[in-house]
Amino acid sequence: MAHRTYLLIHGAWHGAWCWYKLMSRLERLGHTVIAPDLPSLGRDRTPVDRVSLPLWREFVCNILDTQTEPVILVGHTRGGIVISEAAEQRPHRVRALVYLSAFLARTGESLLDLARQQQHPSIVLQNMVISQDRTSATMPDRYIRETFYGECSDEDVALARLLLSPEPTLPFTTSLTVTDENFGRVPRGYIECLRDKAIAPALQKQMYTALACDSVLTLHTDHSPFLSRPDELAAHLSGIT
Repeated sequence: MAHRTYLLIHGAWHGAWCWYKLMSRLERLGHTVIAPDLPSLGRDRTPVDRVSLPLWREFVCNILDTQTEPVILVGHTRGGIVISEAAEQRPHRVRALVYLSAFLARTGESLLDLARQQQHPSIVLQNMVISQDRTSATMPDRYIRETFYGECSDEDVALARLLLSPEPTLPFTTSLTVTDENFGRVPRGYIECLRDKAIAPALQKQMYTALACDSVLTLHTDHSPFLSRPDELAAHLSGIT
């Protein structure tokens, strides 16, 4: 199996910690794995009111610039808009894009635009709590398992409850700008999660149909297969060339 470098970009409220099972499995297969905390999340202490989608994009681009080979850039949920923006700026640094139950937006679309297109009201949009200054959002504890971790162990749910962080809100409403010349030349794949309650499977299909992907792989899992099905997810990612 050929060596690959994977750069894993976590989703909303999460941090690098969420990838701990997947990282060890990919490394055992001989790959290099990089899993950073995006600014203001995980262990990063950037003030939430300073965060923007361009800040996250440049953060990822700086990591790409230090690599000796093009990476497989993986984005989960909200991480999808981040990897799209980074690929637009550094297409030559990205071997492939992988959207793991992630927001796959076209030019002019924002994450919020897509989230509002779900046929039934989003459990996330219905229940997240916006801070008084409107710079961040949190998910109430009582919705965390149902929304994100329906098939995860009690131990992983307990860990997540300790480590989830307030999510910056500005990137939710920022429209993407991607072009065929840059973003469009990078191969992209989608991994759909058919028991996902955070991003409905119908919306996942709508996105990867509207912006066609080179491959679509299916996991019969909840929103967090990196915790609930790490072996299956590692196998899927290892098959991406």
